[in-house]
This record gives sequence, structure tokens and C-alpha cells, in this order.
Amino acid sequence: MTHTPTDQPTRRASGAVVPVLAFAGIVVAVMQTLLVPVIKDLPQLLDTEPSNATWVLTSTLLSGAVATPIMGRLGDLYGKRRLLILSLAVMVVGALVSALTSDLLTMIAGRTLQGFAMGAIPLGIGLMRDMLPREKLGSAMALMSSSIGVGGGLALPLAALIAQHADWHALFYGAAGLGALSIVLTLLVVPESPARAEGTFDVLGAIGLSTGLVLFLLPITKGSDWGWTSGTTLGLFGAAAVVLVLWGVMELRMKAPLVDLRTTARPAVLFTNLASIMVGVSFYVVSLVLPQLLQLPKATGYGLGQSMVVAGLLVAPLGLTMMFTAPVYARLSAKYGPKFTLILGMLIIAIGYGAGLGLMSAAWQSLVIAVVLGAGIGLAYSSLPALIVGAVPASETGAANGLNTLMRSIGTSVSSAVIGMVLANTANNVGGVAIPTMHGFRVSFLIATGAVAVGLLMALFLPKANKAPQLRATSEEEEAIERADEVLRGFRGRVLDASGAPVARAKVTLIDPRGRQAGATLSADDGSYVLTVPAQGAYVLAARATGHGPLASSATHTGDDRPIDLDLALPGETVTA
Repeated sequence: MTHTPTDQPTRRASGAVVPVLAFAGIVVAVMQTLLVPVIKDLPQLLDTEPSNATWVLTSTLLSGAVATPIMGRLGDLYGKRRLLILSLAVMVVGALVSALTSDLLTMIAGRTLQGFAMGAIPLGIGLMRDMLPREKLGSAMALMSSSIGVGGGLALPLAALIAQHADWHALFYGAAGLGALSIVLTLLVVPESPARAEGTFDVLGAIGLSTGLVLFLLPITKGSDWGWTSGTTLGLFGAAAVVLVLWGVMELRMKAPLVDLRTTARPAVLFTNLASIMVGVSFYVVSLVLPQLLQLPKATGYGLGQSMVVAGLLVAPLGLTMMFTAPVYARLSAKYGPKFTLILGMLIIAIGYGAGLGLMSAAWQSLVIAVVLGAGIGLAYSSLPALIVGAVPASETGAANGLNTLMRSIGTSVSSAVIGMVLANTANNVGGVAIPTMHGFRVSFLIATGAVAVGLLMALFLPKANKAPQLRATSEEEEAIERADEVLRGFRGRVLDASGAPVARAKVTLIDPRGRQAGATLSADDGSYVLTVPAQGAYVLAARATGHGPLASSATHTGDDRPIDLDLALPGETVTA
């Protein structure tokens, strides 16, 4: 798979690109917690059974899980900005559908469309990699990655305020308005990335992955209702295993797979994704436990008796701390590497949950837990895209980050199912109503601590990280050295016609000694091209353009900085660079 720009050179990104993309990430993350304040009222609001009402949440989760890797791959192929706008547009349509109905099936359809917007997170990270200078990339990707938690945290108090003082459908009108605003800002501020992956979209791979994910996530989210040992639950898990294994075999045989499993199997990618699942588990536990603890009446003996809005405000610092952690992460990562910040983040999460076991007796203690966990989760989430980006080719950034986002979604799904089961099994039945107990809350915190411990073990297996040059530049001199190093790792020059004029949109292909394509690009408007090489040695540079004869030149890369101009009027020649 190669990395191919479009017919236009990269536009310099304005300073507003990062906040606009981060805002898009926050908006789509809002969809995940939008209905949390009214969860207990959904059966009455939709005139249905509680088991049916849970599909309003499950549908968003499933569609988001399916969309993230698929939209990431489509963005690599056809343009990340284009697919980002499409994701947001689908979300707006889904929000409007939900806003106009109280029918269960129509509501589920709208929520399914809203879930597709989760693909915006990996698309935004991919756009940042393609456009931003190196010294800004680390903190920008950290903010985009953390937007999942930021949006979820900030949505709680706002959604609670709206639900408490207005019709609950106003939640969806507000979401649609935010989505429309995000689309407008993206159109005005964010340029399209010229980076493209060659190949076609793997339709069979998308169908296979989608089917496998639905078969796997469905029993996770509904297992507590169906029974974990029921035939339906076990049958779906078995079917998921079969489908995903067959899908993996097919992907390994595909020339342009939806997910490059060989790349995914690299230790840096594999252990990052495994750690991501555990971070996802730990993030969702606090979102499930603290709001319930805060809102339980004081008559229970342990409830904190806060209103829905106050509970949301006390949990909101979880998201705010994650947001403000991004610049801290950038400095730490630049000095010690993203592996260090991932490990540090998970240690802080473990400390937060461990301390939280004894900090559940006052509202202010919930605030302390939220801040500490926000810092840890922020550092951990911020590290994940940097580890992925540093381990995959630029042409696979969208798909790889989509898969990583999917791993986090699987973590939150597992967390939701397990913690829901724990709280239900430890609840006290008072007048036919299940009341969560302090024992259940503490067991939930212990589960989160265990998950972080497993994630920490996965992080320790990550290869020793080099201080990635793409994430730092401490001076103008270092930036100049990095740019020079980049040039020395490949060929550069211009494509010219018979009169010596530059030829735009000429395709320049790099062929390795075995006759395989090692890279490809299109010349810019001034005829310039740049191609990186995997190693020094002999290559063939082939150029062609409409209205010109093809050119093939043998070229040996030895580290010299001499540009190679490709004259389409001349026969092939041997050159050294």
C-alpha cells in the first residue's frame, strides 16, 4: 500500500484546524452519553419494556464500532476531510430523526445513524498527521484522541440540565445543531489532505468485519438480559469467533485489505490496541458509578443525594481534565516518548481507583476522583494515536486509528456489560426497585483497577520507543536537520517536458530491485515530487503524464542530496542520488 497525494500540494493548515477537528471529536463523543440522564425514564418515554429500551443505547454502540475502521479506510482512499464531513452529516440526520419521534424502532434507527459519526475520531487524527508540522502534532493528536472522553464528560451536565428543564427531544435538536456547526467549521477551516492510499475498498472485508463485530458486541451488551449461559448468548459468541477467523484468513489473502493484519500484528500496534481495550474499560467504570452514587438518596446510608444537574457538574471535571492534559502529554512525550506517558497515565488511573475505594462518602470526594482519573485517562488516551502513527505507514493512518478507536469501544462495551451485571447482582430490592449498593460500587472500582493492571502489563511489552522526531522539534536547527534527514531518505526533483517546463500531475512510481512498487506520487503544480525509500540501493523511477511518453530511469540511493529531474522528452537513463 502506498502513500499518494492528490493533484494539489498540501495546504498549510491554519491555527484553527486543531480546535475545529477537536470540536468535531467532542461533538460525536457527545452521542455516547447524550441519553445517560434519561436512561431510567426511557421505557416510559418510548412506551416499551426496559429490555427493549436498552436498544436505544446498544444501537449507537454497535454502529460506532462498525463505522470506525470502515470510515478510516475510506478516508485513506478517498479523502479524510470528505469522509469526516459525511460522518457528521449522517449524525445530524440521525439526530433529527430521533428528535421527531417517540417510536422505539424509529428512535433506534436514528441512534444507529448517530453512532456512525464515531469514525470522525480516526479521520481527525489522520488529517492532523497529514497537515500539521511536527512540533504541533503530538499535542494535537492528544487533544483529538482525548475528545472521546471530553465530549462524554461535558455532555453529562449539559444533557442533565436540558432533560431537567425541557422536553427530552431537545437533546437531539441540540446534537443536530452542534453537528451542523461542526460541518460548517470543517468546510471553512480544514483543508483536504493530499494523502491517499492506493487500491480499492475491500467490500467483503467490511461486510465480514461488520458481521463479526455485531455478533461479538451484541451478546456483550445484552448478555445480562439474555443470561450469560443462554443458548442465544453462547451461540452468538461462537458465531462471532467463526466469522472473525474466516474474515482474518480472507484479509491476509487480499491485496488491499480493509485492515492490514500483518501491520496490526506488529508488537507496537498489537500491544497498543490491547492496552486500549483496558483503558476503555477503566474510563467507562467511573462514568457508570459516580453519577449513580451521587444521585442516590441519603436515606440509603451511602447515597450522596445530589440532583441530576449537580451530579453531572461534579463528574464534568473528568472531561475537562482530559482536555487540559493534552499539552502536558505533549511535553512528556517529547522528552520520554509515548510509551512512558501511556504507562504513567495508567499508573495514575490505578491510583485514582485505588484511592476512590475510600473516597465515596462526600460529594467533594467524587470531584477529586474525577480529576485524578481524568488526568490519568487523558495521558493514556493521548498516547495511543502517537504509538499507532509511529508504527504504521502514512497511507494506513486512518484505518489503523479507526481500529484503535474500535478497541476502545470494545473496552467500553465490556465495561458496560460487566459493571451493569455487578451492580445488578449486588443491588438491594426495595419496593420492587433495584438499588445499587456500596459493595457493588467498590467491586466496580476493583474491576477497573484490575483492568488497568492488565493494560499496564500490555504497555510494558511495547517495543522501546525512540523519541519520535515527528512529534517534537525543540529548535529551528533541529527542524532543519529533520527536514534534511527526510530528503536524504528518498528521491526528489521535478518532472519536466521537452521545453523544460514543469509537468503537473505526472505519476512518479518507485520500483524496487525485485520489480515491486515501493512508492508512488503525483507531481505538484510546479512539477516537484518527493519519494521516500525504505533503504539505500538501486531503484527505478518511472514517470508518465497525459500527452507525454513514459520515462523509466534507474536510480541508486546513496544518501546524496542531489535532486533528480525527470525529463519526459528523454529516454531512460541511469542516475545516482
